[in-house]
This record gives sequence, structure tokens and C-alpha cells, in this order.
Amino acid sequence: MLLAWIVAIPLWLGGGLAHPSFTWIALAMMITPSIAAVVVASLERKLGGFFADVGMWPVRRPWRFIAAMLLGVLIPVFLILQAVFVGSWIGVFPGDLQNFTILKIVSGEGGIGPYLLDQGGLILVAGLINLLPALGEEVGWRGWLWPRLLPLGQLPAILISGVVWGIWHAPLILLGYNYPLADGAWGVVSMCGMCVVVGAFFGWLRTYSQSVWPAALAHAIFNASAGLVSLFMVMGAMIDTQKASILGWSGWILPGILIAVMLSVRAFREPVKPGLSTNRPVRS
Repeated sequence: MLLAWIVAIPLWLGGGLAHPSFTWIALAMMITPSIAAVVVASLERKLGGFFADVGMWPVRRPWRFIAAMLLGVLIPVFLILQAVFVGSWIGVFPGDLQNFTILKIVSGEGGIGPYLLDQGGLILVAGLINLLPALGEEVGWRGWLWPRLLPLGQLPAILISGVVWGIWHAPLILLGYNYPLADGAWGVVSMCGMCVVVGAFFGWLRTYSQSVWPAALAHAIFNASAGLVSLFMVMGAMIDTQKASILGWSGWILPGILIAVMLSVRAFREPVKPGLSTNRPVRS
């Protein structure tokens, strides 16, 4: 977290989110969790097995890896879109789910279906382009931190990793990033909530595949899909992201139910490492 604040210092010295180098500073911040993980591994004298430790290489379960990579594309889009419908139903998201005015305008004569397919392709391309920056975060969060929290239990791992991830965003959130209407630190609190919910699914991808790459892809696709919500809004409307979209509490309801179900079937449990047995040798 200290590294993130150091990288973000130029934003605080002047310009804030309007700083001309904001994009590059934000990208540099995304690398800091990986740097921290490398430093800790070096101090623990485990740098030699770092790639395997954080799930970068080798691929241990190829078929699960492939399935998780596919889910890494689908899950983030689902998380973002479901928030639109749940928020509209509750009344905190200004959704135009009857006329789809904005969507029809931007689709033009080609129609909504082909336009959304094109957007899906663009999101996939943008996600692949952003995969390495997302990996910079995920090596630290889901690669290094997540497996070390799982022995504490499924729920503690989800909560602690999510809160840590959310607080890490503080240098940007306190400047108004993601939550421009939030007062003081309430934006950071909301970011922690979002990171707990979304991070649970990223953590499951890590556990299921025993690889950090699906979580990194999901992270990249999540960032690339964020703009989808604007297609379903009432034209000219504004949203309070503390309440609406996946950033707000209404967007956490359905994912929270799914997480509760996953917890009940122990979907996040730490996998048994190959070669280990719980059977004790028989002594004669």
C-alpha cells in the first residue's frame, strides 16, 4: 500500500485525476502489488519458486485452466450487467430498460444485436491488451495473498483480501475516482465492499484453476467492461456509484447471494496439494 501512495504522489501534488500523466501513474500503481510480492518472497528466500507460488507457471490443471479462462471473460460482464437490472428494479439505477434509447441511438441502422456483438469483441481485445497491467495487481492479490489467507477459512479470506484490495485503491478513490459523490473516506469504504464481492469471484478462479491467469483476465475484462452501464441508462441521467452499478451496494446483492451459495458448498476451499496424504503409515 505504501508503494501505491508513493507512485500516486504526483496526483496529490497537483492536478489530481486531471493530471496529464494520470493514466501512466494508474498503470504504475497496478504493478506495485507484484513488486511487494517479489520483495516478500525475496525476504523469505523463496524467490526461486516465485512463479509456481503465485500460480503463473506451470499450468497444473489444463482443462480447469481453459474453463476458468472462459469464465474469466463471462463472469465480469455478468457482474457489471446484473447490477444494471437489479439497481433499476430497486430504483437506485436510472435504467432505461423499456426503450433502450441510448443503446438504439449508438447501434444505428445495424441494430442492437450486431452492435452488442461488436462491443463484446472490443471488450475482449481491450481485456487482452490490459492483461499484463491486470496481472501486475493479481500476482499480488490473488497470486500471493489469497492462498495465504485461505487457511484462515473461506469467509475470512474473502473479507480480508477484499478489504486490503479496496484500501489499496485509496490514493485514487480519495481524489474522487469511481466515487465522485462520496464524502471523505466513504468512497474507500464503498470500494472495499465492491472489492470484497468482485474479489471473491477472482479468488474462486484462482482456487479452481490453481493459476493466477484467469483472475488476471477477469480483472482486465472487468475494467474493459465498465462502460457498458452507460448503454442502459436514461439519457442525461447521473448515478450515485455508492448506490448503483457494481460499484454500489445494489450491485452486490445478487453476487452476494451467489457467494453465500458458493461458501455453503465450500467452493473456495484450499485444494489438497498433490502428493500429500492424510493417511498415517501403519506401524508394526
